[in-house]
Amino acid sequence: MLDLAKIRRDFPVLERQVKGHQLVYLDSANTSQKPTAVIQAMSEFFLTHNANVARAMHTLGTEASEAYESARAKVASFIGAQSSQIIFTKNASEALNLAAYTLSSRLGPGDEVVISVAEHHSNIVPWQMACERTGATLRWFDVDDDGFLDVEKARAQSLINESTKVVSLTAMSNVTGVRFPIAEISAWAHVVGAVMVVDGSQLVPHESVDVAALGADLMAFTGHKMCGPTGIGILWGRYELLESLPPFLSGGEMIEKVTMARTTYAQPPYRFEAGTPPIGEAVGLAAAVDYLTEVGIEEIAAHTTSMTAYALDVLAAIPEVRVLGPSSGDRVAAVSFELADVHPHDVMQVLDARGVAVRGGHHCARPLHERLGVQSSVRMSSYLYTTPEDIDALGNALEDTLVFFSVARGSRG
Repeated sequence: MLDLAKIRRDFPVLERQVKGHQLVYLDSANTSQKPTAVIQAMSEFFLTHNANVARAMHTLGTEASEAYESARAKVASFIGAQSSQIIFTKNASEALNLAAYTLSSRLGPGDEVVISVAEHHSNIVPWQMACERTGATLRWFDVDDDGFLDVEKARAQSLINESTKVVSLTAMSNVTGVRFPIAEISAWAHVVGAVMVVDGSQLVPHESVDVAALGADLMAFTGHKMCGPTGIGILWGRYELLESLPPFLSGGEMIEKVTMARTTYAQPPYRFEAGTPPIGEAVGLAAAVDYLTEVGIEEIAAHTTSMTAYALDVLAAIPEVRVLGPSSGDRVAAVSFELADVHPHDVMQVLDARGVAVRGGHHCARPLHERLGVQSSVRMSSYLYTTPEDIDALGNALEDTLVFFSVARGSRG
């Protein structure tokens, strides 16, 4: 069991007052808060070691390069991988764009790319663009009314077939918190020779991940949802696959040799890291990995599962709430819902006036909202620092919201 009082002391922002109320932060699926250890690690780097990597051979340059490569090694170990398989990007969206752009070299008319209706826009739009460039066809998994991937329907339709070249799925929905059966889909994709791409942005912060067990060929995730800084993302890939892919961006450090006639490219991962990388951000991400490892990722998983279950109970006690996805069961961290006929943006504003931070909108997943029959939703999401009192504050604020809009409507006659 997590020592919540101790953990919360590591996150000074949680002591803030917002509009006269104690901050209740329930928007970690959007971005997590950062512990002091991460902030201090980045500050220490910039104060005493700041230099560019792989260029300056002086002491500071060597220290910066060592810190950057040490971060790569720590991230690799965190997901059961090797350093040579870790590419640093600026976020998960760029990592997925890297995957889509480089894999486009394998696509053409008659080929198919398979995604799902439940994807974040960052795992939809790059594949739409890839198909537009290459003449390939985009197809997608449906979900059932609870948001679970409809594998039976997909098998009946032979959704993944000999024409499928890429399958790209989220491991966990950022709207419903539902896990997808990635290992099962990976096995299916590999039978037909397709590349399996996974968006692990919601999964990696909450659960122990072994990329080999997932069966993925490429996996994207991001630092800022796992207690790390913004400005750094990760694309993991099987090394043999990375070796076969063309560069994504061009410039310094992704080259082996440049002449006026031609250029040869560096080996992975450096082939995909053009220009000055996010050095300080990598240092911060390494500190975040250390922090999560020390707390215990399995303990974090148990805690967020517990907080999600408690949130579902609190929301079930409010008749005007309709939860998207399953009301219990296999879901983690994220719970999206409607509150009567109050627009999610209005709910979000009233909650913010009471110090409760949630997200309102379609959470960059508009197709999933349309599939579930709603225009948009309110989303609360928990993490290792979330307490039952936070969830209670959410419930009380939602009751206040219902009263507020009832009074407002009554005053308009």
